[in-house]
Amino acid sequence: MLESSATTSRTWRTPVNLLILMSIAMPVAFNIWLALLNNFVVERAAFTGVEIGILQSLREVPGFLAFTTVFVLLILKEQTFAVISLLLLGLGVALTGFFPSEYGLYFTTVLMSIGFHYFETIKQSLSLQWLSKEEAPQVLGRLIAVGAMTSLVVYGALWILLEVFDLDYTWNLFIAGGICCGLAIFMWLGFPHFKTKTPQHTHLVLRKRYWLYYALTFFSGARRQIFMVFAAFLMVEKFGYSAAQVTLLFLINYAFNWLFAERIGSLIHRIGECRALTIEYIGLIIVFTGYAFVEDPYLGASLYVIDHMFFALAIAIATYFQKIADPADLASSAGVSFTISHIAAVVIPALLGLIWIHSSAMVFLIGTGFAVCSLILAQNIPRLPTPGNEVVLGKGFTTATASVGQ
Repeated sequence: MLESSATTSRTWRTPVNLLILMSIAMPVAFNIWLALLNNFVVERAAFTGVEIGILQSLREVPGFLAFTTVFVLLILKEQTFAVISLLLLGLGVALTGFFPSEYGLYFTTVLMSIGFHYFETIKQSLSLQWLSKEEAPQVLGRLIAVGAMTSLVVYGALWILLEVFDLDYTWNLFIAGGICCGLAIFMWLGFPHFKTKTPQHTHLVLRKRYWLYYALTFFSGARRQIFMVFAAFLMVEKFGYSAAQVTLLFLINYAFNWLFAERIGSLIHRIGECRALTIEYIGLIIVFTGYAFVEDPYLGASLYVIDHMFFALAIAIATYFQKIADPADLASSAGVSFTISHIAAVVIPALLGLIWIHSSAMVFLIGTGFAVCSLILAQNIPRLPTPGNEVVLGKGFTTATASVGQ
């Protein structure tokens, strides 16, 4: 009996279960922050499009600096760094409600963002190292589904706390951040350190043969910012959605991910990255163009839900890279890719915040342009990407490599 109990104890302490627990902890804090942010900054700090744009640009600065992950890994193991990052995320969210001013919100946002972006960088790296190429699409989809199920529970609880108990924003944020910190401490104490199959480079790595991955990542980051910053803001500012109504939209979004994300991962494995991304980008072209001209609040909400439905297909960018990459490049490249995705993200919110004052439609039409660029790039992914077969066109450009910091 004792041996059986010990075996059971060992079997649940696996890398996949740790990734699942991480996928639970992050949305508890971040998604509550995201759901309450627009209403909180408008109602408590009188933000306009200018201030929200600056705040979101500041939020993306740690993402731009994600390449520094590789230097932190000279001191900390990846798994430890991921847990510490979750602690910072939870702390930043827990403190947000206690600083309802422009500079106070800038400070707590940056603190939260440091934890969030370092965590997402390390989680991507660990996932690609711990999962085989065959299982990666489906398991990555499962992790999205777990995060979505967590979000459903959290948003349902948030809706009850807002509508039934009328709990103040401050305490909702404090509870969410505290739960994230608690889960991080449990991960620290409850799981062993797992070894990776391939030792990772501890210097920055840039390779010309990864150029298509870098380009797809850049436009994905730019396009995602428009959704994250301005789509939800449109619901609040233009259509007057309450915090509870925005929460219901999030509930619908995550219900879809819970039901279909793992299946989408399996679909990507069957049809390949090129076709999956083509479906995503054609859909996003339609959605962003719709945002530009929508006048009906229900149609606007429908576009918001449809927009979010395409998120799971972005798994294809990660699995494409896993197939073409040197296994020793995964940790360094995760940081580099996050930095690339945030080059535009640091500039776009503040810049488009100024454009928003004059024309919200133009902001979303710029998003349409980003989606068109992504669609064109996606057609250059081979049917069977492998090292040496990274692109359809431009193979001569990929023959040389550049490694920084060797």
